[in-house]
Amino acid sequence: MQMKITLSGNRKVDAHFRGFTVKTDQPQSGGGDNTAPMPFEFFLASIGTCAGIYIKGFCIQRNIPTDDIEIVLNTERGSEPGLLSKITMDIQVPDDFPKQYESALINVSNLCSVKKNMHKPPEFQITVNSA
Repeated sequence: MQMKITLSGNRKVDAHFRGFTVKTDQPQSGGGDNTAPMPFEFFLASIGTCAGIYIKGFCIQRNIPTDDIEIVLNTERGSEPGLLSKITMDIQVPDDFPKQYESALINVSNLCSVKKNMHKPPEFQITVNSA
């Protein structure tokens, strides 16, 4: 997959891929205009939404309604600046959700490719080229 990253005005940075544009910005406290989420917030959102797509697929296969299922993601900051020490996901299901599938929701959440890439991170290679 290829993405083109462009540096827009002020602290805005955008990612372009597959016909989509993901806009990012920094909050005003960080010198930005607060017009879009920060890149790190998209990183966290990708973890939660990736788990969500696996949960949704699991439920669809079993004809379990998903409208009232939510995932609440919380983070704890680590001792090093910019690093987290803990990410928790609380899968909230309605009272009538089949109890026998609760542990399965945890298992399918662990199939998330974003989470897997955190456990086995890829090699990063960064270069600079003149246009």
